[in-house]
Amino acid sequence: MLISHNREKLINSIIFFSKNTAHCHKAKLFKLLYFLDFEHFKATGRSVTGLSYFAWPMGPVPTSLYAELDSPSPDLAQAVSITIESNSFGKLLIRPTEEFNASIFSKREIKLLNQLSKEYKASLAEDMIEATHLENAPWDRVFNKEGNPQAAIPYEYALLTGEKAEMLAYIQERSDFIKATTH
Repeated sequence: MLISHNREKLINSIIFFSKNTAHCHKAKLFKLLYFLDFEHFKATGRSVTGLSYFAWPMGPVPTSLYAELDSPSPDLAQAVSITIESNSFGKLLIRPTEEFNASIFSKREIKLLNQLSKEYKASLAEDMIEATHLENAPWDRVFNKEGNPQAAIPYEYALLTGEKAEMLAYIQERSDFIKATTH
């Protein structure tokens, strides 16, 4: 099976977080991936995993991964075990079954993975809600300010107003360069 670079990074991010944090249930994983992608976008103009996040009541949710966790594709099923934890009201617990492949990540991405796992190592998803719901943060802008529950959260919302035009120009320039060099 052909696997995209973003997919490979997604699966390895899941392996990393499930190995390096406690209580890595579905909701906590979603929050960690959201922080990883949006913080990386803020610094570079691109996400790590390529996931799209949506503004659900309890925070940002990558709906494609949400659906997949119920019936994982072979590559994900091989990389992690997903079990229902009986003593936690049916929460899906994610544990690694493969080793983390650091070689596919940039130094910046590795630093961010380590930073997030350290910061939220012992946290429960419930403890992380406030961080994803900060006023004027991307989830808050879509869910509360725009009144669009369930809507997609644009990555550009991670940028401060002054940074937005500069970063969007950088993204366009990089995209144009990639197109020019691949044709």
